[in-house]
This record gives sequence, structure tokens and C-alpha cells, in this order.
Amino acid sequence: MPPRPSEPLFLERQTYRRRRLMDAARLLPVVAAALILLPVLWAGPDQSEPARTAMGGLYVFVVWLLLILAAALMSRRLIQTDALRDPVPDAVSPEDEVQGQGARFGQTGAGQPGMGDGA
Repeated sequence: MPPRPSEPLFLERQTYRRRRLMDAARLLPVVAAALILLPVLWAGPDQSEPARTAMGGLYVFVVWLLLILAAALMSRRLIQTDALRDPVPDAVSPEDEVQGQGARFGQTGAGQPGMGDGA
């Protein structure tokens, strides 16, 4: 019998679910295209009369609404799992912002010219 590995063979459950949700989000546009193009294949019972336009239009808008809801739910779940994984850093104080702007404009310290002004 081979020795048991020290690390688990499977991903933790949360990571696995997050990756499957990302896969589903990547697949959603392909599924959407197939569902939206499906009414093109509809025809009457004897294949000679075309499908009804009202039924096709209603179908397209219902599918469109369901795709919007599915995308919103998936993005919300992905954002929640990202928030749990990577907490938001502390807020930047207004003084830090002002000092950051000075450095961006080539100034260092209290109004001293930086290296980019030719002095």
C-alpha cells in the first residue's frame, strides 16, 4: 500500500466552488448565444409555416432577463468570495492623498522640486 501524501489531494470546498462559478461565468455567453439563436430553428408543425413572431419575441426577452439575473447572481457571489479572500486595505487619509499628489507632480517633501523639473 503506497504511503499517504502529506497534502490533501483535493482543493478546499470554497476554492473548488469559486472556480466552478468562474467556469460557469465564462460559459454563460456561449449558452446565451445558443439560447438566443434557438428561435431561428422553430417552425410550424408541418415545417412549411414559419414560427410565430410574438412567441419568438417573448422567448428572446424572457431568456434575456434570465441571463441578466444569472450574470448578476454569479458576479455577486464572485465578489463576495473575493471579499472574503482579500480584505479591503485600510482607508487612505486625506493627508496621505495630498502627499501622494505632490509626489505625482514631481515634488518631494514640503514643496521641494523633484528630479523631473530640470533643476
